[in-house]
Amino acid sequence: MKKYSNGNGESQVPNIISLGTKVTGEIESDGDVRIDGFLTGKIHAKGKVVIGKDGVVDGEIYCKNTDISGKVNATMEVKEVTVLKATAVFTGKITTSKISIETGALFTGECVMSGTGTAKAKNETKKG
Repeated sequence: MKKYSNGNGESQVPNIISLGTKVTGEIESDGDVRIDGFLTGKIHAKGKVVIGKDGVVDGEIYCKNTDISGKVNATMEVKEVTVLKATAVFTGKITTSKISIETGALFTGECVMSGTGTAKAKNETKKG
């Protein structure tokens, strides 16, 4: 994850929940969030959400992009790209534009591909 500018010429680092940290509640961020600890609750991030290999999330995730290496039991809405790394264990529902699932990742649940291509295909199916 990278530093980003807040518009005032200042750069900020991503929010990090470190290994050994447990959080219950809701996280809202204008930037990126990385979870290496345990979160029960919701994440709303305008940037990327990274769940590290030791990270665990139980709840909801709303973000631009996500990269999962840990354990997630959640409903996720990802505007752009979802990546499940080989060590990922995901249970739940993902709504995303694009998804990449590496060999070794465990996925149990539902994936809904959103975007103009999917919407167009649904509309053409209804017409015919």
